Amino acid sequence: MPVDPSNAEEEYFKREEIHKLRKTRAVANAELAEEAKVTAKKTHWMRCPKCGMELTEIEFRGVQVDNCFSCGGMFLDAGEAEKILEFEEPSALNKMFGYLVGKS
Repeated sequence: MPVDPSNAEEEYFKREEIHKLRKTRAVANAELAEEAKVTAKKTHWMRCPKCGMELTEIEFRGVQVDNCFSCGGMFLDAGEAEKILEFEEPSALNKMFGYLVGKS
């Protein structure tokens, strides 16, 4: 004669199943978030933050800077302003960069 599982056993297996589903969902959500991050990077990579047009790298005082020929914006990556400041020429541009990086 078959024995019916007790309520405690049913509850245990339901909890285990719910735990597995939550774990699977968390992994799937993490994968989706990573895919969204990669897609966003591809969409915005080397695009002007002001007008959205394509940026072109140009050399300025020995440093590759990102330039937008559409709106005229010039964008620097981390550490590039400090490299530009290494030039000895005193100029308004050097003063501006010094102010921006806190060396004024």
